[in-house]
Amino acid sequence: MTEAVKFLVGGTHGKQINMNAAMGNRHGIVSGATGTGKTVTLQILAEAYSRLGVPVFMADVKGDLSGISVAGKTNKKIEERIAEINIPGYQNRATPVVFWDIFGESGHPVRATLSELGPLLLSSLMELNDTQTGIMYSAFKIADDNGMLLLDLKDLRSMLAWIGKNSRELSGEYGNFSAASIGAIQRRLLVLEEQGAEYFFGEPALKLEHLMQSDYSGNGVISLLDAKDLVNRSPRLYATFLLWLLSELFENLPEQGDADRPSLVLFFDEAHLLFDRAPKPLLDKIEQVVRLIRSKGVGVYFITQSPLDIPEDVLGQLGMRIQHALRSYTPKDKKAVKAVAESFRPNPEIDTVQCITELGIGEALVSVLDEQGSPTPVERILIRPPESQIGPINESDRDERLKRSPLSGIYDQEVDRQSAYEMLKQRAEQQEIVQKQAKSVPRRAKKSSSGRQSVGEAFIKSAARSIGSQIGRQLFRGIMGSLLGNGRR
Repeated sequence: MTEAVKFLVGGTHGKQINMNAAMGNRHGIVSGATGTGKTVTLQILAEAYSRLGVPVFMADVKGDLSGISVAGKTNKKIEERIAEINIPGYQNRATPVVFWDIFGESGHPVRATLSELGPLLLSSLMELNDTQTGIMYSAFKIADDNGMLLLDLKDLRSMLAWIGKNSRELSGEYGNFSAASIGAIQRRLLVLEEQGAEYFFGEPALKLEHLMQSDYSGNGVISLLDAKDLVNRSPRLYATFLLWLLSELFENLPEQGDADRPSLVLFFDEAHLLFDRAPKPLLDKIEQVVRLIRSKGVGVYFITQSPLDIPEDVLGQLGMRIQHALRSYTPKDKKAVKAVAESFRPNPEIDTVQCITELGIGEALVSVLDEQGSPTPVERILIRPPESQIGPINESDRDERLKRSPLSGIYDQEVDRQSAYEMLKQRAEQQEIVQKQAKSVPRRAKKSSSGRQSVGEAFIKSAARSIGSQIGRQLFRGIMGSLLGNGRR
């Protein structure tokens, strides 16, 4: 029998806690109050998976994780912790990192198309009501039926404007369209632009294989998303991107049998943002993806202040649990601490409720999964120190690493190919020509043509005929973005 692949999480007083890498796709959670050590714990987990050759994606919400790209420096406190945990072979070393940034300022630009995102995620992002969401679904369906790509915000804006002008002709097949609702959606698009969403929607879209790379030494590459400005400007866009990424991975990665380590690990900081004000259909989809994506060899780790920030159906699927200190000042806080304590498998030697409020910085209650997939009894440990630098690197170092990145030049230049905006603009120009020609026709000819289809009807039929052409094709979205729940063909 092959020996399990494990990595050290931490320990104390001669006892060490190791994570079985084969259980890495059973997901996990790192929680605790601000300033209790969650970021360093996130860093050591990412390091460990990278050393095992597992690619990692993580979001840097506070702006202090870029130090993982350079070797750390030991100091007295680190040496004391190494000795107390008894870490053999500890060495200061860097991990391979590729930097990403939706705004393209401190990393490679990250983009996705509206067609990939789909109406469900987009409606949640824009916080649309049920009526407006229905119009969004219709807009995507009309675009699909007529072979028009929705790539960026101007495509969607043009599509909505065209639907408004031709609502009478469209209502028979797609339902009624309220001018007020269309106007409300258009205003929400303006808000998205103010929040910087125009940087995210477009091409070239992110290729998943670029998040699943290893370096020449066999270390998994860490894809680090600079999300500090993103979370401040548009927390819902941040959450939408993470959910889209999760959906894309689920839809595109092949099934993976039992393996001694995951194929990819994701760390989602400020995880509560994924669920805040999300509609029930989207919450159901998230729960479904988290449950099923483990079969693709993907591990998902949520980082948040309290486990109670995570919906119960999702929380129940998280195998590894690392709990840093929680504060207990109010009756509500005490109730939360008790609920968190009860989520661990009991250890008769530990008063879990009391420990949660007494933990020091870098100390945590931990439960991992054993080789049978069962949670181990909770243990109180010191988190091992990272081998890379704690804290951010300076801008010049980041710029230098960006220049030497293997992905340099691939995403830097935005591409604007023919899509709904260009097609609708061309159709409008054709309509104008037809109308001018109609005005020049003698009255008698006009009378004989009174039974002809309207300009709008002509456009719809003409557009429908374009299906099967170079651009005209039915689009299929992922599990979180599909119109009818079907996958991409």
